[in-house]
Amino acid sequence: MSGAEIPMFDPSSLPVKGIRDTIDKSGLECAVCAILPEGINPISQDFEVRRAAVEHLSHCVETAAAMGAKLLGGPLFAPIGYLPEHRPTQDEWSWAVETFQSLSDVLNVNDMILSIEPINRSETFFLRRAAEAQRLCELIGNLRIGVTIDTFHANIEERSIPAAIQSLGNHLKHIHASENDRGPLAFGHVPFVEIISVLKAIEYYGYLMIEGFGYSEKERNAPRKSWASLNVSPETLGLESAQYLKEMLAGATQ
Repeated sequence: MSGAEIPMFDPSSLPVKGIRDTIDKSGLECAVCAILPEGINPISQDFEVRRAAVEHLSHCVETAAAMGAKLLGGPLFAPIGYLPEHRPTQDEWSWAVETFQSLSDVLNVNDMILSIEPINRSETFFLRRAAEAQRLCELIGNLRIGVTIDTFHANIEERSIPAAIQSLGNHLKHIHASENDRGPLAFGHVPFVEIISVLKAIEYYGYLMIEGFGYSEKERNAPRKSWASLNVSPETLGLESAQYLKEMLAGATQ
């Protein structure tokens, strides 16, 4: 099944009904990728900040469900760029576990999967590798909470992306297929052939969601605008990458 992923920064700002209507008319399925705004931090030392994080994440789950999504993912353990000058502490691990355990009811009511995404060392100090994300999931102990592997971040942090994926087993809920330069797939050095082979071997049935950055004159101030190649539009990136994945998947099933 084909799907689209909706970026979520502030759930209150999204045109939920319009997105739901468009998704329903398109015949696509829907997933949501969220990042945490400043002041929302599940691993803050401040109890009130952590409480606000639970409320915010609950709102994200409800908004994602209202748009028709069954999966909400992203680096939801801390804001991107939160880089205190220490290694993760036991208290921070405990606070993360408490926050995500607190979401059990809202996930159940909305029939939602929460998929936590490790990101690279330039953007977090807390959760960078598949093994760390797996440990967090095991401590949380909720089958609705698992791991997103983004191949851009994994290309930086993992010694072997296919091995990292295989190690997750049923904790793996979502894949962001992203080239090492965030451009169209197949033109960098992320080993997608080996990745798809492993996904087939572990019987992964989730999304291979294309994530990259193209340039559009209409959206010059889009997130990560400085990363996008001027000669690659978002439409070109999406279409070329989708065709590449289809060819790889067809080869994997032969």
